[in-house]
Amino acid sequence: MSQAELAKRANRPEKTISEIITGKTAITPETALDFERVLGIPARFWNNLERNYKETKARLASEEALASQSKYLKAFPYGAMAKLGWVKETRSTSARVAELLSFFGVCSLDRVGVRGAAFRVGQRDKASECALAAWLRKGELDARQTRTKPYEAKEFANRLSEIRSLTRQRIESSQHQLCHLCAGAGVAVVFVPHLPGTYANGATKWLTPVKALIQLSLRYKWDDVFWFSFFHEAGHILKHGKRAVFVEGKKTKKTQEEREADRFAADLLIPPKDYQSFIRDTKFAGSRIESFARRLGVAPSVVVGRLQHDGLVPPTHLNGLRSKLTWVTG
Repeated sequence: MSQAELAKRANRPEKTISEIITGKTAITPETALDFERVLGIPARFWNNLERNYKETKARLASEEALASQSKYLKAFPYGAMAKLGWVKETRSTSARVAELLSFFGVCSLDRVGVRGAAFRVGQRDKASECALAAWLRKGELDARQTRTKPYEAKEFANRLSEIRSLTRQRIESSQHQLCHLCAGAGVAVVFVPHLPGTYANGATKWLTPVKALIQLSLRYKWDDVFWFSFFHEAGHILKHGKRAVFVEGKKTKKTQEEREADRFAADLLIPPKDYQSFIRDTKFAGSRIESFARRLGVAPSVVVGRLQHDGLVPPTHLNGLRSKLTWVTG
């Protein structure tokens, strides 16, 4: 049957029939019913053809759009993310793009990054903004699964004293209690493995006006570094604004906020008067450190870490009083 004949029988302009055949005009439900009468083929067949055609066009356009974003892939540590189970392992470029879009919850990878003047991290000339964005995003996703009460500053500050005593336990046994105490005051604590290129061992951000996030990586793997990082981030929550995102590394730029957070952590772990009294005698034997730490109610490693940081003992000394941390899987 010619197009002209079909147009005549279906009571449609020849131009409309031509545009339907060339894909320029859609088959409407009304046209499908007319085709059923003229050609004896059910309207659902024509409607399905139209729907499949539109879906295929959209899928092809989507694949083309994904391919156009492949230029951003090199900026992300996809292999490391896949190894940690954050995204699916695949060698397909378009599949990797799709996985990252889903992970970040965006429509375009050029939207991914950590922007804003409040973002601070050490070694910025080497740090990968996209890797940091991935690390922070994982923390945010994990924190969403953590139920917390509405944030109350006074309650959180009060609970830090109890959390301080947890330093005397192995983190493997105190981790649950730490998270529970913080959640009760409106702070979600999550542990996210370090990603290559992030140089981050801790971060703080606000997920909502009544829910804060403390994210820890265990990058340096010593228990005293872990606890200092935690109390440093707690200092940010108590002292600084809710719009800021703080990411700390070993060489974090010492802004006013960072110095305040450092001082908060140092003084909470070891009160200044006690510390000054202790360091008057420069004989830092292990037994003396253990006795001092026991009197303060903190781990000996906390005291050793402070002495090493202040240059009062070399970084190679007294490490027997510190504990190494490892990720536990399974």
